Amino acid sequence: MSPFYFLFLSIFSLLPTSLSQPPRSLHINCGDTAPTEFDGYQWQPDGAFVSSGTSKDVEIPGVSPILSTVRSFASAGNKNKKFCYEIPVFRFAKYLVRTTYFYGGVNGNGSPPVFDQMVDGTFWTVVNTSADYAQYMSTYYEGVFKPTAKNMSICLGVNSYTDSDPFISAIELVMLWDSVYNSTDFDQFALSLVFRHSFGYDGPIIRYPDDQFDRWWQPFGPYSPVTRVPNASVQDFWNLPPSKIFETQLTADNPGQLDLQWPPGPIPNSTYYIALYFADDRVSSSGSSRVFSISINGVPYYDDLHVTPSGVVVFANWWPLAGLTNIKLIPAAGSDFSPLINAAEIFSILPLGRRTITRDAIALESVKSSFQNPPPDWNGDPCLPAGYSWTGITCSFGPRIRVVSLNLMNMGLSGSLSPSIANLTALNSILLGHNCLAGPIPDLRTLRHLEILGLENNQFNGAIPSSLGDISRLHELHLECNNLTGAIPRSLLRKPGLNFTFTPGNNLLLPAPA
Repeated sequence: MSPFYFLFLSIFSLLPTSLSQPPRSLHINCGDTAPTEFDGYQWQPDGAFVSSGTSKDVEIPGVSPILSTVRSFASAGNKNKKFCYEIPVFRFAKYLVRTTYFYGGVNGNGSPPVFDQMVDGTFWTVVNTSADYAQYMSTYYEGVFKPTAKNMSICLGVNSYTDSDPFISAIELVMLWDSVYNSTDFDQFALSLVFRHSFGYDGPIIRYPDDQFDRWWQPFGPYSPVTRVPNASVQDFWNLPPSKIFETQLTADNPGQLDLQWPPGPIPNSTYYIALYFADDRVSSSGSSRVFSISINGVPYYDDLHVTPSGVVVFANWWPLAGLTNIKLIPAAGSDFSPLINAAEIFSILPLGRRTITRDAIALESVKSSFQNPPPDWNGDPCLPAGYSWTGITCSFGPRIRVVSLNLMNMGLSGSLSPSIANLTALNSILLGHNCLAGPIPDLRTLRHLEILGLENNQFNGAIPSSLGDISRLHELHLECNNLTGAIPRSLLRKPGLNFTFTPGNNLLLPAPA
């Protein structure tokens, strides 16, 4: 076995009753304002999952209800900013995530914008729907992700190629069973669908209810029904494919080798998860097995595969590919039966991005909640993916990802400053001047690295915390033009090297002589 990949063989048995139930799923109709019944699903409006963006109607007659609205996000002035949906999930479960895009001219431009798509702290893909939209078709992206928190963030980002507002039509999440794609370490990687095909099939997309997880199996013709529908025991396939994919096949016309160019087009140089599905369409008692070997681009993939009517899947979870791919099915010596193949899936393998440490992320959520009008991109991971940190946030990317600076000057913020800011213990500067923040100044003595604190030109009231004098590295403190009262702490007046401004404004008293 070659060192750069692993191969697994799964042979198909009894389907537990629980597996026949519909999956736990969520279907979000982006931009809509009321629930919609469509395609057998109850689609939810997106208002409960997103706090920014604008709902827009697609002014093209005849589109499906799910494509008739979008939510768009302003691109002007927002380069490298992300806008996120926060979707409740079961922590550590595994989800199929599908996002759908249909432009419909909502930005007034002839062609749709190009932008980024992210899940939590992981960059997923660039969204480019131009080719599909030129044929008035929607574009979808599908991946498999494992959340590590109570919410999954699905985000759109403005990149350097984005020339108008990013948009999205629909988001779907379906919880997968543990066995599905279980050779992938989802603590380290995610899967991004490249192609999924049902071979020899030319009908509509195979999906739910045929596929209990509503995976979409695209047709890959020409139509070639099996001689006899195999008795494929799909419940023993780890990936639990729909039995319908075994009703058609591709095979050689005469006993001999089957050459298949699949995926149908060139793919980027990367590593891939590949699953190939087979089931013999002969009566099992008819004699010898259908036996053949498989190679991909001349590299042995599996030798002497015995295919029976019960079915078999062979998959690799770390296979390098680039450009066009040729799959050869080579019959065993003396075989009277041609090789066949029923279906296949291929995913690119995504290394997961890191995450801002939980303590900092929770603290920033509390700070966000204390603002009445936080920046619109304050959703998702505060620091990641790289280049997409929240407005005003600077992060360090060492062994632990920490928030080291907060600069929201002149942002028109109102509300108060949460005491939880004191949990951002890596902060070296807090710049919140020239806003409309009110309430007391929190106790910040835990911020041992804090060097600059700028709260000037706000509406803070109450006393100046004496604990500010205990922060050894603090060398700039700006509190002028607030509503502070009481005596100025002696520890601040005597602190060496401190640039401390507290006038004009305020109603402060000098401390009594010692």
